[in-house]
Amino acid sequence: MAVDIENQSSLVSYLHSLSTIGREEDCTVDLLSGGVSNKTVLLTRSNGEQWVIKQALDKLRVKEDWYCDEKRIAIEYKALRWLFDVLPKGAVPAPVFFDDDNHVLCMVAVPPPHDNLKALILNGVVNPGLFKILGNLLGVMQHAGRSDREAISLFRDKQYFKNLRIEPFYQFTASQLPEAKIFYDTLVARSLGVTETVCHGDYSPKNVLVRNGDVVLLDYEVMHYGDPMFDIGFFLCQMLCFINHLENKRAELKDAALEFWNSYINSVGPVSVEAEHRAADHTLGCLLARVKGRSPVDFLTVREQHCQVKISLALTEERITRIPELIEKFVTKLSAC
Repeated sequence: MAVDIENQSSLVSYLHSLSTIGREEDCTVDLLSGGVSNKTVLLTRSNGEQWVIKQALDKLRVKEDWYCDEKRIAIEYKALRWLFDVLPKGAVPAPVFFDDDNHVLCMVAVPPPHDNLKALILNGVVNPGLFKILGNLLGVMQHAGRSDREAISLFRDKQYFKNLRIEPFYQFTASQLPEAKIFYDTLVARSLGVTETVCHGDYSPKNVLVRNGDVVLLDYEVMHYGDPMFDIGFFLCQMLCFINHLENKRAELKDAALEFWNSYINSVGPVSVEAEHRAADHTLGCLLARVKGRSPVDFLTVREQHCQVKISLALTEERITRIPELIEKFVTKLSAC
């Protein structure tokens, strides 16, 4: 049956039809905010058990027109099941059910109390230990993805990576910044040409819950077999956006970003100069995209947006090959912007 999970009566009738809840069971449904690509609700059952239920949108909830096939949520379900086995217990929620016809995914909710890492940072809370954990988890995931033939087969198709990252972040931003077109053309070609391991595709503080001093990873619909340095660039971009926005926390956030990178290296081993260069370019490409792309960050002021574009464009001309150097130069240039 067709279902709108944001409509409580529709959702409860749907769950009855699947026999996932009792016919007479009383449930409450709360809308969850923060995502742009899915409807997301928290279902609380009469026995106190809580589920998070997601339903993919074909038109994402952003200002610019941005479309993507709802079938992508099947990737998230496959990724959830794979990560549940690959990562330490508790690092991802347990899957409950998946309905391909209605593009619905259900998982066990992370028990409260917990906090969103992005929200913590914006409130001035920076815990270096969390970034050490996140660097290590990314390394564990990518190490497993290099040799797992089943996972490589599951995530080999890059179509949703193209739809949700390459076009809205890189190609659209290039259309808004003609001076960066050559940079983006090169970056896109390299992004699509590298096939080294399974990548998360949306590795960011906004997709991390913090509970009892540990982390839980969320949102895997962009998982693909490709360039591991994209995950590095995507995450570090968000950290540099925070550094741009939170002047009084720059030193702590800089240390946290370096802690993430060093922990990742300790997990996977040394990366080549060429790979680290790719990571730096992905970081810069995402920094520009989070102002000029289809999905800008929601906390930068107009002045901060201007500085981020100006600094990032300048750094693309410097062909930086080291992540610590990129972080240092970005912070230094901010102080003069």
